[in-house]
Amino acid sequence: MQAEWHKSSYSGGTNDCVEARESAHGADVRDTQHREAGHLSFPIAEWTTLVGDLRTNR
Repeated sequence: MQAEWHKSSYSGGTNDCVEARESAHGADVRDTQHREAGHLSFPIAEWTTLVGDLRTNR
């Protein structure tokens, strides 16, 4: 079962951002303005590396 799509807390309530949903296998990411265009999927190792890098390089 996939988690629900959610926006970053940094989006400020606008629709100019991306949404993500995580699962045990990784994460999917999509553009909030073009949801119909589909999404990108990332394996868990790539997703955790990306999120970790974003947290340490603010």
